[in-house]
Amino acid sequence: MTVKRTHLKILHVLGQLPDATGSGIYLQAMMREAAVCGHENFMIAGIQTGQDVELQGVVPGQCRFVRFDGGDIPFRIPGMTDVMPYPSTRFADLSESDVDTYETVFTRVLTDVVTAFRPDIIHSHHLWLVSSLARRLFPKIPVVATCHGTDLRQFQNCPHLRDRVVSGCGRLSAAMALGASQKQDIEGLYRLPPERVVVTGAGYSDTLFTSGAKPAPRPVQLVYAGKLLNAKGLPWLLKALKTIPAPEWQLHLVGGGSGMEKDECLRLARDLGERVVIHGQIPQKRLAALFKTSHIFVLSSFFEGLPLVVLEALASGCRVVATDLPGVLEVVGDCNVDYISLVRTPRLRKMDQPYPEDLAAFEQDLARALDIQIAGALRHPQIDLAPIEDTLAAFTWSGIFAKVQQVYFKVHSPEHRLHSESKRPPVEKS
Repeated sequence: MTVKRTHLKILHVLGQLPDATGSGIYLQAMMREAAVCGHENFMIAGIQTGQDVELQGVVPGQCRFVRFDGGDIPFRIPGMTDVMPYPSTRFADLSESDVDTYETVFTRVLTDVVTAFRPDIIHSHHLWLVSSLARRLFPKIPVVATCHGTDLRQFQNCPHLRDRVVSGCGRLSAAMALGASQKQDIEGLYRLPPERVVVTGAGYSDTLFTSGAKPAPRPVQLVYAGKLLNAKGLPWLLKALKTIPAPEWQLHLVGGGSGMEKDECLRLARDLGERVVIHGQIPQKRLAALFKTSHIFVLSSFFEGLPLVVLEALASGCRVVATDLPGVLEVVGDCNVDYISLVRTPRLRKMDQPYPEDLAAFEQDLARALDIQIAGALRHPQIDLAPIEDTLAAFTWSGIFAKVQQVYFKVHSPEHRLHSESKRPPVEKS
């Protein structure tokens, strides 16, 4: 009879900043919830040289950082999106020598940490280069990876890196998907059998994002929280708002970016004058406070994995205007309430690039949905969360970690490891 080990040593791995995007928030939540359940954690992540990170519930002694931009690696962090909320490099622009350097440094750090920490499980984030590397380096340690959606986009955009990625990710002990449609994508792209791809979802902090009394809707307070780039639909959101002179509204623009797309978004925002407040990047606590005093949250993206920010906004009592992406439907598709308006996503040439001829109609659809929810906020600043309580409860971090922990226990069991080794295909050479 096999005794299931209840307390594990878990190595969490992320190739980019652990405090600036959704995958970093996810990683920190997994570490906090794992600690509550009695597991021991260690983290490897990327940071820029000379840049501090803000981590919640993660102490420095639990961390080892790969330093980019002049430290361990000469170039800036390659982002999982081509425009990140901080200065970054694009994977598509890395030379073969750059990729070799990237993998060499992560090999050294992973090997050092695994030797010292001796993890029972490696939980990597993004089905991409670092996850593949971890699988190839440590064939006798269970390696699981969470897909965050952006990795699928990089897989499409960087065909020259696919062999490196699939050589390890195609042999993961388990891949964790944010939703059912993403599970199918993973099985197809990474050639993983269905039984190794598990839908675990993603969550939000139900202790941080809570509802309270809303201010009078004069003006109606709107929030956009995300990267400042075209793939988030932000330029068309700002243009749509320009067509709504009344009733009075104010948009809070939260997030960072870089390059020409950020500059264009900020130009459009400034054209709206005092009706737009530009916050830049802010910590989760400040975002939670902003949601509490806002009436409407807007997600205008052309591509998302599972948008946690929609859950955070709803839990804070905000109405929602969002594109009808698969990830959005996974979260709110069954919510039959009048304070959620879904806007048809324009046809896409690539994963996040719409056909130009569809954008005028998209802008008009956004404006109509905004009109509806602004009018609703004027009538009823406070929304009734009772009809969606079950939906919100299903996406708390404790609930999500319970699913992830079951994956840990399964892949760590001797029976599963023996079965996996016997069925594992040989590594494909590129």
